[in-house]
Amino acid sequence: MENRKKRLGDRWDAYRVRGLDSLHIMQPYIFKSRTANEAVQGEVFDLTAVDTYLAAKNAEHPEFKYTWFHFIVAAIAKTILLRPKMNYFISGRHYYEHDKIEIAFVVKREFADDAAEALVKFVLDREGGSPVEQVHSFVQKVVTKVRGTSDAHGIDGVMNFLKYLPRPVFRVFIGVLNSLEYFGIYPKALAVDDPCYSSVFVSNLGSIRLSADYHHLYDWGTVSFFAAIGERKMRPYYHEDGSYDLRNSVKIGITIDERIADGYYFAKSIHLVRHFFEHPELLDLPAATPVDMSKL
Repeated sequence: MENRKKRLGDRWDAYRVRGLDSLHIMQPYIFKSRTANEAVQGEVFDLTAVDTYLAAKNAEHPEFKYTWFHFIVAAIAKTILLRPKMNYFISGRHYYEHDKIEIAFVVKREFADDAAEALVKFVLDREGGSPVEQVHSFVQKVVTKVRGTSDAHGIDGVMNFLKYLPRPVFRVFIGVLNSLEYFGIYPKALAVDDPCYSSVFVSNLGSIRLSADYHHLYDWGTVSFFAAIGERKMRPYYHEDGSYDLRNSVKIGITIDERIADGYYFAKSIHLVRHFFEHPELLDLPAATPVDMSKL
């Protein structure tokens, strides 16, 4: 996908989706905003196999531990790779597909009320190796850089400058940017580090001991997929005879722009994520390794 030749009507960061049926062509005109078309689903995932998988990896590499957050980001990235409609977005009444798989998230410089946050984006190498290894390596570099300096990181530097603009000037400035986005010519220099210009925004609420039932989308940028990760906890898993056992689990609140695909496509994508939780070793394989979707 990343090496596909751009055509007239494509954006610098995306390919125009062509050959759509009349329903999808009409939807952005009838149902206009992203936030008014949110499909929300809360899914609980069993971490039993993931805990075993991570324990084995951390026994070999104790210096910077693999975490369930690394695993979840890798699972989402791999799912988007195999389910390309999850990488769609609507802008200027047109459908586009991101030319990269970018996962945005926040890194706090330290766990304190007044600690600054850094907004970062992980880009999956489609032809590269294990998605888990890619995420782990990226996070290790980012954490070392962000927590080792007080300098602005990525889009933070731009926002620190813009916040000093007078309100009338700032309002005009944002209006111009919205117009540029509508016509698909939003400046790359501003979008490249902006987490709202990504495939999915992941919020790790579990790291601050919060639940994750829902997070809204944004009408700014191109992100059409939000995943809010909750706190790990023991939950009962029931058997047919009524007995149960307690298992470590995590709830992920998923919010998607329902216009980009139908319910069946979304359901199969969630089933694929669940498949990775049940078989985490699949994320040790090269990113482009296919998965038999007929069995999900």
